[in-house]
Amino acid sequence: MAILQPYQGPVRKLVVAMDIGTTYSGVAYAILDPGEVPMILGLTRFPGQENAAGDSKIPSILYYRQDGSVHSVGAEAAQPGMELEAEDEDLIFVEWFKLHLRPETLDSEEIKRRDLPPLPLGKSVLDVFADFTRYLFACTQRYISETHANGESLWASLRGRIEFVLSHPNGWEGLQQGKMRQAAVMAGLVPDTPEGHARVHFVTEGEASLHFCIRSGLATDTISGGESVMIVDAGGGTVDISSYSFVSTSPLSVEEIASADCIMQGSTRVNSRAKRYLTERLKDSAYGNEEDIKAMLDSFDKSTKPIFKDATEQSYIKFGSMSCNDPKVKIRRGQLLLTGPEMEAFYKPSLDAIVDAIRKQRQAATTFAATIFLVGGFAASPWLYANLQRSVRSLGLTLSRPDTHTNKAVAEGGVSFYLEHFVAARIIKLTYGTAINIDFDRSDSEHIARSFRKIVRPSGRVVVPDAFSSILTKGTRVRGNEEMSRSYLKESREAKTLDTMSAEIICYRGKKQDPKWVDLEPECFSTLCTVFADTSKVVKTPRKGRNGIHYTQAFGIVLMCGLTELQAQIRWTEDGKEMRGPAKIVYDDDLELAV
Repeated sequence: MAILQPYQGPVRKLVVAMDIGTTYSGVAYAILDPGEVPMILGLTRFPGQENAAGDSKIPSILYYRQDGSVHSVGAEAAQPGMELEAEDEDLIFVEWFKLHLRPETLDSEEIKRRDLPPLPLGKSVLDVFADFTRYLFACTQRYISETHANGESLWASLRGRIEFVLSHPNGWEGLQQGKMRQAAVMAGLVPDTPEGHARVHFVTEGEASLHFCIRSGLATDTISGGESVMIVDAGGGTVDISSYSFVSTSPLSVEEIASADCIMQGSTRVNSRAKRYLTERLKDSAYGNEEDIKAMLDSFDKSTKPIFKDATEQSYIKFGSMSCNDPKVKIRRGQLLLTGPEMEAFYKPSLDAIVDAIRKQRQAATTFAATIFLVGGFAASPWLYANLQRSVRSLGLTLSRPDTHTNKAVAEGGVSFYLEHFVAARIIKLTYGTAINIDFDRSDSEHIARSFRKIVRPSGRVVVPDAFSSILTKGTRVRGNEEMSRSYLKESREAKTLDTMSAEIICYRGKKQDPKWVDLEPECFSTLCTVFADTSKVVKTPRKGRNGIHYTQAFGIVLMCGLTELQAQIRWTEDGKEMRGPAKIVYDDDLELAV
């Protein structure tokens, strides 16, 4: 196990990592005292779980009242008798809300937003995220206050000096990060100021899991051998696949060797397939009603699914009472019989998709990763572990998983990420750039094809639109402090119009190595975000053209993508010196376009 270094900061602070999962969520934290070696601790007691001390996660569920206020959250929303109370008070149940935030481009053929459990009327996914985040924060305050000496005064001394690490699936992008930060502000974690926003950090679930594997000692042999490793984080909603190479041991330095992948094949897909099967099987039975199927699925999730091992054994779903019988659909004394092959059919598509993703990751990797570490809540499934182990063995790979607590990997790994930043280089998943006007070339067939769209600039230059200027290319390995930039020129008849600048950063998802034109594959381009900047200080050079006086302005767009969150700046030259100004990034909200 790698040893944490003493905290070098000047003042005491607190790091809180929140893993808000599709089905379960957890929190880990570390109190940082100057000169002291921090300890990474997990919350192991939550309201509603007092009789199960040691549980490091709570269900990601909420009940809302009809007026939109929160009734109960987490384990408190899963207590015995809660369903009766919900029926009496007409409460609204919410689960799997995290999946409403996913990018539309993420495995959309497997799951549509309309297939997800609906959100309450008048509540956005942002509202629900904020309510759940607020609850986790309150649990964190209560836990620290109760479990540490002078806990309440300790908490009071840390308030305002808390750094938050929010984890998310590998496939989520800047829009999702922006929404999560917005939810953190709404939940009262940080103020809505640049300083407050800077206290919210992001880490992919794959990278957080890598940190956990290093901290837990699982990767010790791989580290000492200077080898590469693949992390498969199988959770409730997504399965995240990441590959890393250990390039040095002292200090420990890790590099991504393939672009991280994310598929929508978590354990909730098993539940969804079981629901479809039961609905069809029981359509002519007295037990095919919504209430009985819901009870069956609850029993399936809590009791049947976790212990299923292989196709040779039968499984049973308990529901109702001893008087529930229907031999035609194999229901006897309140138990529905499922054969081994029927159970396997719920799991097999997820297994096949995971194996396929592993195969693709191995092919894309720059070095061979012979070892796979399986973590996450879905990793606890005996059937998944045994069959995945068998499948990857045929590919020449070995599969391991921690003995226990695979479900706390992301939260604890999130704290480790903040403290250590093992990963020094990451592989860019998409090609990023911007659409520009380019000087018209009458000898170029592509230009001639667009000649009907020619534009005459104030200088008299003739340009054609929709050319793509790449700033960062897919597959590029970028280090944490590395920057990518391109220089551009604007011109206008009035200097005042050059005082502000906005540029759309667009990403290309197609197969071309060097896309040249946006309009050739419009379906492969999408706007990632819009960068706004105050360019009033950028020099506007007056020039005389064929149409009179006009002004030009030279500037550059700088992207810093080696971190887990995209950052951008505008740069320009003033009196021979390079100047920089912060650029505000606004992510385009495509959530309303979902189908």
